[in-house]
Amino acid sequence: MSEEVRRLGVVLKAKRKEMHLTLKEIENATSIRSSYIEAIEEGKINEYISGVYAQGFIKQYISYLGMDADKLLHEHPLAFKSVAEKHEFSYGIGTLEVRGSLGGGVKWLPNLMWAGVSAAVILMAYFLAKYMGVL
Repeated sequence: MSEEVRRLGVVLKAKRKEMHLTLKEIENATSIRSSYIEAIEEGKINEYISGVYAQGFIKQYISYLGMDADKLLHEHPLAFKSVAEKHEFSYGIGTLEVRGSLGGGVKWLPNLMWAGVSAAVILMAYFLAKYMGVL
């Protein structure tokens, strides 16, 4: 946890208390879960969600409190930088893809069937037009 993120959280919590707002009221107004708001105020938001979401939630929370996001960005530049750090992703078995299998390549059978149906419709239209004397 960055000390800068914690300091920003303290500023936001003080502003919320000054405005006499509860976490639930902010959750209802911003659609940010109260647990995330609490994590922002404690400086632990990176432990719960990825950096992009954390940045968005922090900016939305700042905006809701009527504070100037640019000013806070200049006062706490490391807070926004540490929130944006990349998270390590671990890939599990559910993400493995078998290459070279019949299902992994081009789906040729449905394409062949559509081509056959299209050719049959065109031939039927041709013979019907010839039978009716249009051609």
